[in-house]
Amino acid sequence: MTFHGYPRNTGPFWLGWLLYGHFAVVVFITLSGFSLAISPARKGWQLGGKARFAQRRAWRILPPYWAALVFSLIIAWGLQVAQPASTLPNGKSVVVYGLLVQDIFGAPVPNGAFWSIAVEAQLYLVFTILLVILRRFGAAAVLAAVTVPVAAIGLLAPQVSIVDKLMRLTPEFAPLFAIGLLAAGIISASYRIRRLPLQWLAALAAAPVLVLIVVKGSVWTVTNLFWIDLAVGPAIALLLAAVATRRPAPLVWLLGTRPVRSLGTFSYSLYLVHAPIVVALARKFVGPHVCAARPAGVLGHPGHRRAALGGLRAAVRDVLRDPVPAVPELGGAADGGARPAEPRHPAGAGDPAPGSGASRIGDSGTGQRGVAIPTSLRLRRLTTRHWRVRYML
Repeated sequence: MTFHGYPRNTGPFWLGWLLYGHFAVVVFITLSGFSLAISPARKGWQLGGKARFAQRRAWRILPPYWAALVFSLIIAWGLQVAQPASTLPNGKSVVVYGLLVQDIFGAPVPNGAFWSIAVEAQLYLVFTILLVILRRFGAAAVLAAVTVPVAAIGLLAPQVSIVDKLMRLTPEFAPLFAIGLLAAGIISASYRIRRLPLQWLAALAAAPVLVLIVVKGSVWTVTNLFWIDLAVGPAIALLLAAVATRRPAPLVWLLGTRPVRSLGTFSYSLYLVHAPIVVALARKFVGPHVCAARPAGVLGHPGHRRAALGGLRAAVRDVLRDPVPAVPELGGAADGGARPAEPRHPAGAGDPAPGSGASRIGDSGTGQRGVAIPTSLRLRRLTTRHWRVRYML
C-alpha cells in the first residue's frame, strides 16, 4: 500500500517478506483442519453431533466477525479510506459480508482480511463430508476427493472462462484443509508412526518450495499462488503433526511460552481488525510522507530507504502530536495529490482488447478491474485473491 508496484518489491528490501503474507492464511487453513479434527481423531473420526458442531463454530466465529465488520465500516466511512483495489463499502457490502458470501457475490470490500473468513465458513460445511469419506474409504479417498477436482480447476481455469469463475472461491484451500484434517490422525497413530522424524520430513517438503520462491521472485510466486499453496501444504501438515508429538523441542517450548499463549487468546480478533487499521495508517499517515513525490521502484536505493525511514519517523511524530486528523484530511481529495492515483476502470469493464499488450489483475468485487499490467510480466489471469496479500500483514 505504501510502496506501490505489488507484486514487485518497490520498497526497502528488508520489507520484502511482507509480500508473502498470503502464506499466513495457508498455514491458518491447514491448522484449522488439523485442530477441528483432533477430537474426532480420538473417537474413531466421529464428529459427535452435527448440530452441536455447527452451533459451537457459529458462536466462536460469528460474533467477533460481525463486530469487526461494524468496526471496518466505521473506519471506511469515517475516514473515507477504501481497501486496496476497491471502492468504499456500501449497503450491498453490509449484506454480502454480513452473510459470509463475499467470495460468491461481488461487493466493495470493507475489510481486506474478510475473504478468508468466508472460505473458512464454507470449509466447515465440507468438514462433515470429509469425515464420512474418511471413515468409509480411508485417507487416500479424502485426498483424491478434494485434490483431483481442485487440480482440474487450476488446469482449466486459464482456458475456460466458466471454470475461471470458480477461482473466486480459492479452491486450493480445500486440499490444504483436508491434509490438515488427515495430519490430526497422528493423535491416535501407532508408536512407530509417531516416532518418525516428522520435523525433518516437514523441512524436506518445504525446501523445494522455498528455493523456488527465492529463485523465481515475488512476481512469479504471486502469479502462481494456486500451485504454490498446494505445494507448501504437506510441509505445514507434517510440521503440525511433529508439534503434536512435541517435536522439535525449541518450537514446542516457544509455542508454550506465556506471551505466545496469550497472543493465541485474541489472535482471531486481531486478524479481523488489522486490515482497516493498516490501510488507514498507510493512506493517512505513512504514505504521504514516504512516497508523496517518488515514482514506484526508486526506494530500493539506500538514500531513498533513509528518506523512507525519515518519513516514517515524521508520520509517527505527527500521530503523537495530533492523534486525530483534522477534518479536511478525512476527505478523499484532502490528500492534496500526495498519493498517486491508482488507475481504475469503470464497472463492468471487460478484459483489455487483444493486442493491447496489457492484462488486468485484481477484482474489487464491484465489477471493476484493477491496474493494467504489461503482459511482459506474465501476470495473465490474476484474480481477486492475488491482491489479498497486499493487506495480509
